[in-house]
Amino acid sequence: MATAALSLEQAPPISVPLRFFLTAPLFGITAALVLLALGTGAWTTRWSAGALAVTHLMTLGFLAMVMIGALMQMLPVVAGAPVARVRAVSRVVHVLLSLGTLALAGGFLSGKVPVLRLALVLLALAFIVFIGAAAGSLVRARAAAVTVRGMRYSVTALAVTVCMGLLLGSGLAWHWPLAVPELTALHLFWGLLGWVGLLVIGVGFQVVPMFQTTPPYPRIMTSHLTRLIFVTLLLWSPAKWFAGHSLLVHDSAATLASLLGLGYALFAAATLALQRRRRREMPDITVRFWRIGMASLLAGAVLGWAGLWESKAASTSLEFTWGILAIFGFGVSVINGMLYKIVPFLVWVHLQANPGGRGKLPNMKEIVPDRRAGIQFWLHLSALLLLAGAAWMPRLLAYPAAVALGSSNLFLWANLTGAYRLYARILASGISR
Repeated sequence: MATAALSLEQAPPISVPLRFFLTAPLFGITAALVLLALGTGAWTTRWSAGALAVTHLMTLGFLAMVMIGALMQMLPVVAGAPVARVRAVSRVVHVLLSLGTLALAGGFLSGKVPVLRLALVLLALAFIVFIGAAAGSLVRARAAAVTVRGMRYSVTALAVTVCMGLLLGSGLAWHWPLAVPELTALHLFWGLLGWVGLLVIGVGFQVVPMFQTTPPYPRIMTSHLTRLIFVTLLLWSPAKWFAGHSLLVHDSAATLASLLGLGYALFAAATLALQRRRRREMPDITVRFWRIGMASLLAGAVLGWAGLWESKAASTSLEFTWGILAIFGFGVSVINGMLYKIVPFLVWVHLQANPGGRGKLPNMKEIVPDRRAGIQFWLHLSALLLLAGAAWMPRLLAYPAAVALGSSNLFLWANLTGAYRLYARILASGISR
């Protein structure tokens, strides 16, 4: 594993990223409990209270939770730009994001306006603190230009996503007259294709070759892809907003959306091709998760090109399918895979940095055993297939999908918690190199 380009000496305390990583699966479990409680009622429409609650439990509580923790770790290590007052920032953001996400889901489910208003305040504060801290680091960043560029675009997209989300939430909480369909489309694309997608691509350019022992991505892709996707999002946004005014603008928005799909399809295809050329042929859980993520990305792009999921004639089943592929199939799969590399790596690095004592320094395979990670992989894959199936056959598969989602996240939480307990146990007794 090539780590020479990493500034490991600038890494924050292990508690900074781990508080986010260990919390994320708990939100996945909460989403599963909501699906279990609502049954087929959560699958009536993507605008239902249950669907909105589950969507935001997964996007804010799982995806954003892990991504924020990862950025606080990577900004000093990869970009060479530590987050100022990282302990305080991480605590504040973690508490506000956790409470805000729970309040938002509770507000959707209960329909109580004061709960929604509280959620908007908490989430606004959480993201103001995080985006401000991350922006300050990214301005100072000098190293790893390709990955830093992806981080900058991603954090900018997060700011846009948050603004759109707060506007939509305010429309519900304060009854503002808003163009909800257009604003929702902007919020969705900037969140999934901007914030999540650009960070995955930017970080993937560095961590896929490093952790998965693949050749590097093509230089033309690393130099231009994140910029082209970001610019396309910028051009697509006004076209989408005014798409109803003329056929020409509508067609322009559709063309730009197709180009976004093409950009992500190229990244997915390149990643799968590089994985076939790995220098190590041994099975790797991270590679398996990424393959699911890239396959879901390709399938989502095909649905986007077909123009089915977003058209007026789109069925509820197609809308749910696209969302499941984008959020769970792509985002959650890739993050699951990276957690099985990042967490053992963090534990190993921080134990190595310990000045000494008794005990044995474990290798990374011992920190999270392959067998336990493999069990969670199959639970995750089962959850993905059952969730996609429930979009079409909710009466048959709604409850099995909820159980599989909860089981996968419970096992992920147990695996990550086991790694931290191993770290704490060895640190308490001391280690020797």
